[in-house]
Amino acid sequence: MQDPASLRIVFAGTPAFAASFLQTLLDSPHRVIAAYTQPDRPAGRGKRLTASPVKELALNQQIPVFQPFSLKDGEAQRELAALNADLMVVVAYGLILPQAVLDMPRYGCINVHASLLPRWRGAAPIQRAIEAGDRESGVTIMQMDAGLDTGAMLAKASCPIGDEDNAASLLDRLSDIGRQPLLDVLQAMASGQLEPETQDESQATYAHKIQKQEAQVDWRENATLIARKLRAFNPFPVAFSELQGQRIKFYRAEALPKSAGDYPPGSIAAADESGLVVECGEGSLRILELQMPGKRPMTIGELLLGNKALFAPGHRFG
Repeated sequence: MQDPASLRIVFAGTPAFAASFLQTLLDSPHRVIAAYTQPDRPAGRGKRLTASPVKELALNQQIPVFQPFSLKDGEAQRELAALNADLMVVVAYGLILPQAVLDMPRYGCINVHASLLPRWRGAAPIQRAIEAGDRESGVTIMQMDAGLDTGAMLAKASCPIGDEDNAASLLDRLSDIGRQPLLDVLQAMASGQLEPETQDESQATYAHKIQKQEAQVDWRENATLIARKLRAFNPFPVAFSELQGQRIKFYRAEALPKSAGDYPPGSIAAADESGLVVECGEGSLRILELQMPGKRPMTIGELLLGNKALFAPGHRFG
């Protein structure tokens, strides 16, 4: 007989961030009866079909995997209904859940969202928080409804955003701090002690999906904003600019409050082992790590050993 405190859970997610929460459920008293994830996608230089991290983990644990292209499809909905789940836990799944699916499990569907709702609803909450200069981020466990991240909040956990955090480092930390709130919500749900909190619509902001063209640096912007964008877009899509016909990608940089020379925005003002200083619309940017086409990311000291002429003061990005 099933433990009354143990829930039959269908998990829906795709990337490594989602897989970490699937592992949390697998280590809990609850039973994961199926995993839903996006269809295999081409990846790498060979464009071979590649399974998502959630699929790999689920198969390793002998959990049935479903990969519908849409949950609006009648057959997909019938498959889901036949699982007779108590709950669906959704983490970065990537597909829209129609109302019929939201209503299907006994306790509906809950979502692990990587922001402190109602701030940063939408597709890219981590990147937008860094780009905006937020000093705090977190994870919200919410009851899903038909809106976009508009459902009642069930639990939260917060953490600071450091001056050197990028999207990858913040994602790792949110993965760590979000696990216990999820388990707390499941325990409260099983015991009938949930206390949902309605979101304050007046405080809502929207985190638009990251577009690749956003990653092209506009040197007319101020250095502080450019530095935040570099961190927000690392590891994807990675900020870049053209120099002498070559696309250069930027991984680490710091804003300098004052201009380093009498050059127009995008111009290299100085280049030595301490960094590559580039003029901006306001202030300067000291670039600490970048990537040449076809090469690995390198510190400026490494880079200048063979490319000193390319990065000579006066040369201009963009």
